[in-house]
Amino acid sequence: MKFTKMQGIGNDYIYVNGFQEHVEDPAALSRRLSDRHFGIGSDGLILIEPSDAADCKMDMYNADGSRGKMCGNGIRCVGRYVYERGIAKKDVLTVETLSGIKTLRLDVQSGTVYSVEVDMGEPVLEPGKIPALFPKMQAVAEPLAVGGQEYRVTCVSMGNPHCVVFTGDVDSIPLSEIGPLFEHHAAFPQQVNTEFVQVLGADEIRMRVWERGSGETLACGTGACASAVACILNGKTGRSLTVHLKGGSLQIRWDEKSGHVFMRGPAEFVFDGTVKI
Repeated sequence: MKFTKMQGIGNDYIYVNGFQEHVEDPAALSRRLSDRHFGIGSDGLILIEPSDAADCKMDMYNADGSRGKMCGNGIRCVGRYVYERGIAKKDVLTVETLSGIKTLRLDVQSGTVYSVEVDMGEPVLEPGKIPALFPKMQAVAEPLAVGGQEYRVTCVSMGNPHCVVFTGDVDSIPLSEIGPLFEHHAAFPQQVNTEFVQVLGADEIRMRVWERGSGETLACGTGACASAVACILNGKTGRSLTVHLKGGSLQIRWDEKSGHVFMRGPAEFVFDGTVKI
């Protein structure tokens, strides 16, 4: 099977062209190939497949084999792959995902895609739809006991469930210890991605993320969007900001008129290869 490894600010996935290849058990393949010691090494597997409703479909699996609905960094790489590998030579693309059809706008110069802006749609704030078990219409700065400590959390879905926690210093967070406690907390029936956010100013934040099914990753696009929304809901920033993650930075804006969140960032090829499946 041919594959391509790509990364969006350090969030790396193995991409398979489903127009040419067939994967019988993508969950098992993701577990095997994502292993950084015995496989290729990645945060998961993304299949780029034909779609009846869009230019292509993105089918993603986390490193543990669980299926993901959406990946912001991953979908930017899908956009660059689809354009530069000739699947759809369009600077405005539509991609079908389990969280709906997303529109991508590509910054193309001399045939190369330098950045991709993704219309991530409207954030979901109603706890029952995230899902998160909080009684109010929105979970904004709600108290939550985790590991014997009380945190104030803001919950948002951007296709995946997110729990955002504000902190004065993201580097001091023992993420490998408390990340799993948030991920498997009873308040989150489908588990949760947890973002720890340090506000640097009215248009700038730093973020670390613990992703369900993958652990700490260098970046999370939907998490950056959820963090920006949480900042705005809590009155900490303006509606357009730069999110600094361990792997790089993303530009996020929450458009007041449409209610949609837009994310812009890079997408990079790492290498092509073949693997026996």
